[in-house]
Order: sequence, then C-alpha cells, then structure tokens
Amino acid sequence: MPRTVLVTGPGGAGVTTLAAATALAGARAGHRTLAIGTGLSCGLAAVLGTRPAAGPGQPVEAADGLWTVEADSARHFREGFLAAQDRAGTFLSALGAEPLDDDELTELPGAGALALLSTLHEAHRSGRWQLIVSALPPAPEAVRLLALPDQLLRYLGRLLPAQRRTAHTLRPLLAQLTGVSLPAAALYDSAARWSRELTAVRDVLTGPGTCVRWVVEPGPRAEAVLRSARAGLALHGPASEAVLANRLLPTGSPDPWLAGLAARQRLALAELVAEGLPVHEIPHLGRPVSGPADLETLQVPPPGDPVPLPGRVVEDGRSADGLLRWRLPLPGARRDELTVVRRGDELVVTTGPYRHCLVLPPLLRDCTLTGAGLEDGALVTRFAPVPRHRGAEALNGSRPVR
Repeated sequence: MPRTVLVTGPGGAGVTTLAAATALAGARAGHRTLAIGTGLSCGLAAVLGTRPAAGPGQPVEAADGLWTVEADSARHFREGFLAAQDRAGTFLSALGAEPLDDDELTELPGAGALALLSTLHEAHRSGRWQLIVSALPPAPEAVRLLALPDQLLRYLGRLLPAQRRTAHTLRPLLAQLTGVSLPAAALYDSAARWSRELTAVRDVLTGPGTCVRWVVEPGPRAEAVLRSARAGLALHGPASEAVLANRLLPTGSPDPWLAGLAARQRLALAELVAEGLPVHEIPHLGRPVSGPADLETLQVPPPGDPVPLPGRVVEDGRSADGLLRWRLPLPGARRDELTVVRRGDELVVTTGPYRHCLVLPPLLRDCTLTGAGLEDGALVTRFAPVPRHRGAEALNGSRPVR
C-alpha cells in the first residue's frame, strides 16, 4: 500500500503550496509520488508550473519522480449521475421521467469532495505510486470530508439495511403513489455497490499508511484552529504527522514593525509546539512561490512517521467503584465545547463543530451511561453494568475497542 499524506490547515495558510512542496520532497527522497489537487484555479499544477494535462484526470509529470493530477469534479459528477440514471432507467421510464443528457449537467455543491475522494481511491487502486500527497480544503471542511465515507455508510445501513426490511415497507407505498413497483433488487444491488466503494475509501483514509500534515501561519488564531481540528480528526481515525509553521519572518529586523510581527509569530509558534506534534519552521520567501526551485528553497521535509493516538480501550473499574470506563483519545477538546449523548448502541460525541456517532463495544451496550469527563486529553465515559450483565465477567483488564 502506498503512503498517503493529507495536507490541510486554515484557509489562506498556504496548504496548496506546502502540499506541492511535501510531494516534491517525497519525490526527491526517491519515492514515486503523485500529488492530488482539488481542481481549483490556484491548484497544484499552477504551483509546480506544469503543463496542462492531456485529458481529464490524467497525471502530468512535474519533476523527476513526481506527477500531479487535479480532481475533476465536473467529470466525476457527470459520469456518476449518468451511470445512476442508466441503472434506474426502467423505473424512471415507468414514472414518465425524461432523462438528462451529458451536455446539460452542471455539478452540484459537494461534488468536489466526492471527486477528491474518488481520485484518491483510484490512485491507491492503480498500484503506480509509493507516495500520494493530497491537498485538502480548509481544516473544518477537511475533517468533515475525511468523515464522509463513514457517515454515508451509516446512513446507507439505516435507510437500506441488508435484510431488506425497508424495501418491504416502501414497495406498497410507492406502488400506490406511482402505479409501479419499486425495483428492490436493483436498489439493493446499488446499495451493495455503494457500500463496497465507500468501505474501500474509508479504509484508505483510516489505514495505518495515511496521516494528516497540518499547515498553519503562526498568529492569534493558529493554535485555536489547530486544536479544534485535531479534536475533530481524532473522532474519525487518521493520525496527525506534523505541523508546518508557514511564512515565518526572520528575527532581528531593524524595522520595529517587522520585528514586532516576527516576535508575535514566535509566541504563536511556542503555542503550536505545546500541542505535542513535530513542528517544522517554513520561511517566508518574500515573494510568491512558483516552481520546483522555490519549493525546494522552503526546505519542507519529506513525510515522517505519524504520531499515533492511544487506542480506544475499555477499563474495568468494578472492583473500585463498580463502573466500566471507555477511554477515547480526544486531544485538543475542551469541556465547554464537548457533549456526549447515548443513543441506543451508539455514543454521539460532539466537539466544537464536529460530531461523530461511535458504536459502543458489545460489552457496554447493556450498561447504563452514568457520566463523562475529560482526563489527560481523553474523553472518559462511565458505564454502570446492569445486574447479571452478559459478558461482563469476560473482561480482563483493558483491551482495544475496534
């Protein structure tokens, strides 16, 4: 499996530029590298100074060992829409619907996120690359993007369960409304295909070879944005690798204004270092960055080892206070931004603007949630076993929760 580095940060921090520099550093280290851009006007190809691609989605060689490709959201949307329309042709014809043609389709909001995930998955599946570097949208959108496959799988499982109970409920209703029967077999075949594709993408994003590299410009909001985004990311799986502190000014300037700005950057840099991730200082060149020569001047390091979070574990405290505890690493979370709600066999955790539904370990599903708190960068939820709790005696110390 190739190594995958996902690069994000606050908007305007230089994510695209440093994603390109990361990819170039990987190629210079001897890895056959693909850099994936978001298809925006100021994309990776523009930073690297490469020629236009020969066709949509075709990688272009940017330097020795380095290729770049932009996720083509318009093409991805049209192809996906037309394929779905073709599969539903019989049902749509029975309703009297008029099919849409390729030349009248315009991508909808959100198509770019799906195109980026699809391009990333295709790059993995091709087997051509040793290192894949992808520039992501700004941090809040990036965390939601990384959570998207898992969320869609959850919705799909609820709305179209494998046992087809939903189809038996919907078919008589739709038959009354439309005069035609619901093509349940085709619907569930599509659901199974979507499930396989989403699972494959999720496995890429959460696999041990994938990590997130953060780009921030040290300033008043840099630490707060990074802290909040790291807490949101911890809910979904990918490990962080490093922080690139971008556009640092030199210290010791005789100009009082520049000297004061550099001093404020250094104070903000100390806050970033306190977050516990490796921090690499990237200088301000005093000019726009363009082409491999400028990117190498930045001296961005090749990807290092990710900083793994501790595993999610169930701790047995029954001998002390009669409770079981589920410890969930959540670096950067704050009590005033955190809510925990039990919903059936799931725990709905919200930290700041991010929310995730976590399936409870089997051992805790018949227990009662009695409280939760933050302890040393982890969310610790407390559960009281019910009398004769099934399987409670099987717990021996702590064990990972999958």
